[in-house]
Amino acid sequence: MASIHSVVLAGLSHAWPDGTPSLHGIDAAFGTGRTGLIGANGSGKSTLLRLIAGALRPTAGTISVAGSVGLLPQRLDPRRTVADLVGVREHLVALRAIEAGDTDPRLLEALEEDWLVESRAEAALAGAGLDGLDLDRRVAEVSGGEAVRAALLGMRRAGHDIVLLDEPTNNLDAGSRARLHEDILTWPGTLIVVSHDVALLDLMDATAELREGTISLFGGPYSAFRAHTQREQEAAEQAVRTAEQHLRREKEQRIAAETALARRRRYARTDFENTRRPKTIMKQRGSMAQVSAGKLRGELAGKFDAAEHDLAEQTSRLRTADRIRIALPDPEVPAGRRLAELRDARGGAILIQGPERIALRGPNGIGKTRLLRALVAAGARSEPASAEGAHGAHGAHGAHGADGPDGTTGRVGAAAVGASAWTDRIGHLAQGLGDLDPGASVLDEVRAAAPSADVESVRAHLARFLFRGEDAHRSIGGLSGGERFRVALARLLLAQPPHQLLVLDEPTNDLDLDSIAVLVEALEDYRGALLVVSHDAAFLDRLGITAAYALGPQGLVSAEVAGPDPGAPGPRPGGR
Repeated sequence: MASIHSVVLAGLSHAWPDGTPSLHGIDAAFGTGRTGLIGANGSGKSTLLRLIAGALRPTAGTISVAGSVGLLPQRLDPRRTVADLVGVREHLVALRAIEAGDTDPRLLEALEEDWLVESRAEAALAGAGLDGLDLDRRVAEVSGGEAVRAALLGMRRAGHDIVLLDEPTNNLDAGSRARLHEDILTWPGTLIVVSHDVALLDLMDATAELREGTISLFGGPYSAFRAHTQREQEAAEQAVRTAEQHLRREKEQRIAAETALARRRRYARTDFENTRRPKTIMKQRGSMAQVSAGKLRGELAGKFDAAEHDLAEQTSRLRTADRIRIALPDPEVPAGRRLAELRDARGGAILIQGPERIALRGPNGIGKTRLLRALVAAGARSEPASAEGAHGAHGAHGAHGADGPDGTTGRVGAAAVGASAWTDRIGHLAQGLGDLDPGASVLDEVRAAAPSADVESVRAHLARFLFRGEDAHRSIGGLSGGERFRVALARLLLAQPPHQLLVLDEPTNDLDLDSIAVLVEALEDYRGALLVVSHDAAFLDRLGITAAYALGPQGLVSAEVAGPDPGAPGPRPGGR
């Protein structure tokens, strides 16, 4: 990266209108090139981007930017059109009015003689892989990938010197992510990207971490930053252990010295009482002994204080964030236990049995979320599962067998699909955690998973998820994305009996990297089955996926986790 600073923050602070502080005393300088901005949920990353873009005003400090700034927010206004995103709406409105016979001179001024604005905008969209995307369509009517890429095209056309992207890969399918990554690699000027997408962060030239009110800059991509941080933490942990040993030795020496001084005082007292030497000489010797003891105590106290200070300094280098550490209960699912099945009209099927880990891929809009909801609904209507039910004739995957206790069908993409469940013990982590009631309290939402549990045991359970005291009564609607995730995870964990199948729909969206790590840790030792929809290849790799399938216009087909676009022709349906 070049050393030129495009964005300089000096003593930057911000507080919301109610006085709640969001950032305090931030000093940082961002250079030209690509920088990934990371940090825990609620640390102020989105707020910082809005401050740099001028959408918010700081309460203290200064922001210096070298050129124009464009901001792609985390959520685009669904009422905006593609023309708005590309930046041609005013020209397009003026052109169409003139073509309709309006002679208002202000229209000519707005058009700026750009008579080919529509055709050139359509050509630009086609060049960005968005051929045929209607300029008049609203954001709510296009896929997330189409909206983000159209907005990026608009920013590139606007020629902004500094572009800020807030979680640009959220809700994007694999194909859209790959095209976004290509855009990022060829982006001119300064780019600051807030993301938890490791693949995207590894395309960055530098990494900036917002943590505990300060920003630290590292001259490399996220994976290099993480390795560097791990080495630092290992060194810090060793330094803490060394400092603890030093402090222990100093404490032992103080105790030994005090014991020796007490022994000398007893001997001196006995000698004073029994000796025939002049009392003045004995008192003088006693005074000298007290001075000597005082010096020794001072030296030892100084060494002890220095050892304490060193331990505190070394400890401050440790990352001691308050993190939840949990283990999902063992649902005791035997290897041959049949749990659920997804199938299409062309003979393709996914049979889930035993503690398998299955990834379901597919382009946005094909209906993966609808299919997962159908499966969860089938489980809710099924009878309590028995210990029997091995799928004797068909093996783990392949042509589907007879329907289970409840079969749900529907039309997804171009293929009719159905879902059957042989267990009622299905846990669901919905996309965007949309199944949480925003009007409910944390306590009530988690208690709903275990109605028979007493309030105090639920509160103790919530404390493990960092909801302590009055936090248990906070409204779901007022929680951050990371806090909502902890509620959803607490609800899954408390369920009795434990879930035999967990259905996860884009679980890493809106989660920071620490929350993703917590989720992976919770799932690593889980002995039930997993069905995961995710476009996050790094997350799927960490889960240890045993089989991957794609849902496309051709139905359900076998796929590689990091294979080609799921919409492309694939293997014969039903294969493993």
